[in-house]
Amino acid sequence: MLKGLSPLLTPDLLHALASMGHGDAIAIVDANFPAASLGRHVIAVAGAGAHEVLAAVLDVLPLDTFESPAAFTMEVAGDPEAIPEPVADFAAVLADHELADVEIGHLGRHAFYARARDAYAIVRTGELRPYGNILLVKGTVHRLAPP
Repeated sequence: MLKGLSPLLTPDLLHALASMGHGDAIAIVDANFPAASLGRHVIAVAGAGAHEVLAAVLDVLPLDTFESPAAFTMEVAGDPEAIPEPVADFAAVLADHELADVEIGHLGRHAFYARARDAYAIVRTGELRPYGNILLVKGTVHRLAPP
């Protein structure tokens, strides 16, 4: 445990986030996502929903401001205009982190799988609601805040 950090930020997850470079992606996915067959680095955070893990990750991860969108979710099969409950929760988390203006792209299932396969890591959560998947593109830290 570390002071000031969410306990959802496990040592493996912190290592992955710190190791990622600008433009690398990380996928935060639900419990039904085929993470083991797609991911080169799979990190389990089974005790939390995807939106909770997203909130913890956004506390420490800058999103890309050079490319848009910097976040992607999975479209509902047969109804690409639908907004599933987890996706609405993701938008609320982004707003809570002053990222409400970040464009969220939407990908079909297989396109999302392809992006996740190329991601630096896949974080498999305990999320049981369908479409609880989001992919983030890491940005840059321009300057550290003074102590």
